[in-house]
Amino acid sequence: HVSDPQTHHTHLYSSDFLIVRRAQEFQIKITFDRPYKPAEDKFAVEFVIGPSPQYSKGTYIPVFPTEERQSVWRGRIVETSDNVITMGITTSPECIVGKYMIYVSVVTPYGIRRTRREPKSDIYILFNPWSPADPVFLDDEEEREECIMNELGIIYHGTYDDVSERAWNYGQFEFGVLDACLFIMDKADMPLSNRGDVIKVTRVASAMLNSRDDDGVLVGNWSGDYTYGVPPTSWTGSVEILLDYAGSRGTPVCYAQCWVYAAVFNTFLRCLGIPGRVVTNFFSAHDNDGNLKMDIILDENGKLDRNRTKDSIWNYHCWNECFMARSDLPPGFGGWQVVDATPQETSDGMFRCGPASVAAVKHGQICYPFDAPFVFAEVNSDVIFYRRQKDGTLEAVKVNQTHVGRMVLTKAVLHDGRRDITDHYKFPEGERKERRVLEKAEEFGCQREKASVPQSDVEVEIPNLDVRVGDNFDVTLQFKNNSDQRRSADVYITGTVVYYTGVPSAEVLFKTPKVKLEPLQSE
Repeated sequence: HVSDPQTHHTHLYSSDFLIVRRAQEFQIKITFDRPYKPAEDKFAVEFVIGPSPQYSKGTYIPVFPTEERQSVWRGRIVETSDNVITMGITTSPECIVGKYMIYVSVVTPYGIRRTRREPKSDIYILFNPWSPADPVFLDDEEEREECIMNELGIIYHGTYDDVSERAWNYGQFEFGVLDACLFIMDKADMPLSNRGDVIKVTRVASAMLNSRDDDGVLVGNWSGDYTYGVPPTSWTGSVEILLDYAGSRGTPVCYAQCWVYAAVFNTFLRCLGIPGRVVTNFFSAHDNDGNLKMDIILDENGKLDRNRTKDSIWNYHCWNECFMARSDLPPGFGGWQVVDATPQETSDGMFRCGPASVAAVKHGQICYPFDAPFVFAEVNSDVIFYRRQKDGTLEAVKVNQTHVGRMVLTKAVLHDGRRDITDHYKFPEGERKERRVLEKAEEFGCQREKASVPQSDVEVEIPNLDVRVGDNFDVTLQFKNNSDQRRSADVYITGTVVYYTGVPSAEVLFKTPKVKLEPLQSE
């Protein structure tokens, strides 16, 4: 092999093998036992992947040195010196991504003779975001440096008005990681002939990075009890997780929460050559029943009905974006696509999500595959409080249209700042255009609450508190009577410890005071 890894942007991989990108020429040297005579000698370089190679499936590919005989990959002789020839080979932009074996076959008077298997000459072929012919082509050198070549990242969490950062080592070029990423596709029994299609590769990976229904890479655990594994907050990089999974031939690794799924998925994407980044959505709706509303159900006294409230709002949720052309969709829906490996809801019967076009989500065109309605709901749901009467009917009492999808962040390009990409997902709240998008989504079957909620004449507000662990704190409620009559309010206050996924744990406060308010008075 004489290719320069620098020109293929594969120089950072720690590997003993040649690693090249598709749709771009690489060179190999072949030594014969006498000088090559182009006029009479006939030979081919054969590339083989998988256990039963077939020309029709793209798993057996002969490459010829002359113009008159060419297959799907192009070959040419670059130079000849004595018994050695240097051959340039250009793979097709749709070819299978993975590890190939190389043979040389020669036509002799006794039939075709083929070289023996030589494991040292195996070659990895990856996606190529530098080639305009490849569907993952990304025409921005700085973005490629960040989303393919950067091994370090920052993942955002916390709340939108108090963002915290986690540093992460993606380690996509470390020894063994490329093999682990290819093993994930083997473990999914993914047909080799699909492994050149970036849409199929990312969809399979979104299912395989969680262990639900397919013994994938990571076991989710949001319980707080991590006795039998590593607590999700303890991981700082992807390498150990991927090497453990591949080294055990596919025993799922314990434990993950959303940022761990997204970080390991990001390593998978960057390692195979698919531009990838981790994004965080603050106040992310988990719409359990697919109706684009966060239904919060209160009993007739105003108490949260936990059994009937199935939807939850996560303080934040991390997913991935990967960059690709979408030849399966109308023009304009290529570019960044959402893929999400955190097991929240099933898609076509498996826990997976995406790829969903970010542009389609922004414009409410949620009919396009895959899983756009779920992603649309994560950033656009209205939060609706219902009071459930004794007879079981629900009455909407309060609607908040701006809480969900408050901010979407990803790491800035080539420096450690953050980039606010909320406007990639939605038009500014309250603009005419934004409401038009929601109407568009309704045409595709999204339900929204139509009932107008009566304007209440008593308002209540709880100011935000910053409290350190171990300190006492006061909870202040500010009541305001907007009417010109006296009002007495029956108040129901509950305080609960809540996980970042919106799942409640212990109730720590429970009070039911009565408040009397004079006309137009605050208390």
